[in-house]
Amino acid sequence: MSRQFGEQSYKEGEDPEDLKKEMADVLFVLVCLANQCGVNLEEVIVKNMERKAARDSERHLKNPKLEK
Repeated sequence: MSRQFGEQSYKEGEDPEDLKKEMADVLFVLVCLANQCGVNLEEVIVKNMERKAARDSERHLKNPKLEK
């Protein structure tokens, strides 16, 4: 992450595509954990996004960094 979005540069032989592989690994583990715990990820992500949308609907309207 720090190489792609931060100030660190890639090391010789390091593939920028590795981040995608790492994210896929994390997602796989999350899905396995959800299955073990009986958590419906689709249901909880929908609820989470609804909560964030309601909370943040006007959050950035007056942010000067985001003005066009």
